[in-house]
Amino acid sequence: TILKQHMPEAQKLKGHSASVRTASFSADGSRIVTASFDQTARVWDAASGQQLAELNGHSDWVLNASFSADGSRIVTASYDQTARVWDAASGQQLAELNGHSAIVWNASFSADGSRIVTASEDQTARVWDAASGQQLAELNGHSAWVRNASFSADGSRIVTASLDQTARVWDAASGQQLAELNGHSDSVWNASFSADGSRIVTASEDQTARVW
Repeated sequence: TILKQHMPEAQKLKGHSASVRTASFSADGSRIVTASFDQTARVWDAASGQQLAELNGHSDWVLNASFSADGSRIVTASYDQTARVWDAASGQQLAELNGHSAIVWNASFSADGSRIVTASEDQTARVWDAASGQQLAELNGHSAWVRNASFSADGSRIVTASLDQTARVWDAASGQQLAELNGHSDSVWNASFSADGSRIVTASEDQTARVW
């Protein structure tokens, strides 16, 4: 009862017609983007809960959506084997990242917003020009689904997490593999760099997280 007295009522972002898979804030905290199995992503005012834009164009579930660092664009990843880039204010599609041959599980911007990395069930991650949608590099080496991929803060490297029980580090420009993080005994679901890029943390179905 005491806890309830001090907890503010949760803001509800209502509008999707199917499960909402992910939700994340813009860097300044003013907006939220949601990704849904209703095949859309939506942008919301974080204070009022009002819907600001609907990102409509995918032909299957939207699995992930996130803002660029400056909040001007959004990238979405979908079961339809594509990622797409959108104007965060208008909801207009700016680019389609088309090249994967299976589900795209995750997509995220580099810190400077110039590139996007995608992670796919086709066992690859790929790097794209965020403006044109042109593929710049293919990160090929995993032997199972790649579930997550993200840039280091300086944009020079990428870390991927895979169901092949490894995470791997790649040169973001060339796509060359730099290191294999081998030690988990089950699928690796997520991996990310520390802010200074010197360490990586991985999360696994083997019930551990590990620092490398």
